[in-house]
Amino acid sequence: MNIKELAKQNKQYVIDLRREFHKYPEPSWQEFRTSKRIKEELDKMGIDYISVAGTGIVAVIKGEKNGKTVALRADIDALQVKEANDIPYKSQNEGIMHACGHDGHGAMLLGAAKILNDCKSEINGTVKLFFQPAEELAAGAEKMVQEGVMEGVDGVFGIHLWTDLACGTVSVEEGPRMASADLFKIKVKGKGGHGSLPHQGVDAVVAASAIVMDLQSVVSREISPLESAVVSIGKFQGGTRFNVIADEAVLEGTTRCFNNEIRKEFPKILERIAKNTAASYRAEAEIEYIHGTPATINEAVCSGIAEKSVEKLLGKEGISKMEKVTGGEDFARYLEGVLAFVGARNEEKQANYPHHHPRFNIDEDALEIGIALYAQFAIDFLNEEKC
Repeated sequence: MNIKELAKQNKQYVIDLRREFHKYPEPSWQEFRTSKRIKEELDKMGIDYISVAGTGIVAVIKGEKNGKTVALRADIDALQVKEANDIPYKSQNEGIMHACGHDGHGAMLLGAAKILNDCKSEINGTVKLFFQPAEELAAGAEKMVQEGVMEGVDGVFGIHLWTDLACGTVSVEEGPRMASADLFKIKVKGKGGHGSLPHQGVDAVVAASAIVMDLQSVVSREISPLESAVVSIGKFQGGTRFNVIADEAVLEGTTRCFNNEIRKEFPKILERIAKNTAASYRAEAEIEYIHGTPATINEAVCSGIAEKSVEKLLGKEGISKMEKVTGGEDFARYLEGVLAFVGARNEEKQANYPHHHPRFNIDEDALEIGIALYAQFAIDFLNEEKC
């Protein structure tokens, strides 16, 4: 089969689907319309599927020959972002936008499903299609795994459209690709009072502010400079009125790293700093640390297979080397495999805004590459003796 030619034939089908998904985006765990449309398309193709993890779907394509099982994954949720693009398929759901490319992911996987379903006689094994909800909460993959989707799966392949890479290039290199992503909340308790008599109270805002500053030393002074790590506070709430000493303040933030040993230490480090800093201001602090997703690390053998798949479709010039990023991806919850970054950047088409930006968009030529890569990797993986 000529995967590249089949992808070209299905390009407009996928573009139309992607634009429909983009027009009607849905946030994590609420992807009801999106899930319904995916099922409708699978029904048209005659592909069996089951519902999992609420709005998630697992479809199965069995080849005529026995063999291994490969899973292809696409996430389908959108973000709480108000779209600023002026396009015919602009989001119709106020305050919700596909600002990370998941509309393209789901559409590309449906395009690949058409190709693989039409070529079952040439498939040596089984292909599972994962349409996953709630990636933006780092929760959907874990829920799917808990419900048994990985049973019998030998390897997993995912795609992330990426506007930091030029359209026409793909990164599938082995090793750490995306960081672990955990969340934390620190509650600081003080004693209220009148703003004009601060000595009578315990100012939670001042104590919390000191904690924010002290946390900046975690990466610079407690972690090796040879390691990559992040500790960021994104939310600070405290106080009720300009002349009232706040009795409580709440900080929320995230940690990122690529080293599991550092990840294990983060909760203890943050708790120590929060409690000791608060105490120095006569306040108290308690921390809630929530483990989100581990680091995404591409397995060496599967990355090698994926690189050959890219070469078949785009030639050696289509392979791009990309620095690992501290964004998180719950793709890490699946078995060993590979997450490919498919370039979607094109300044001439205004597809040059970062992910999660109100004007995020993609060069839709990348969709054809993604369709082909999903299908090509599945065929190549199932033809390999091991991965």
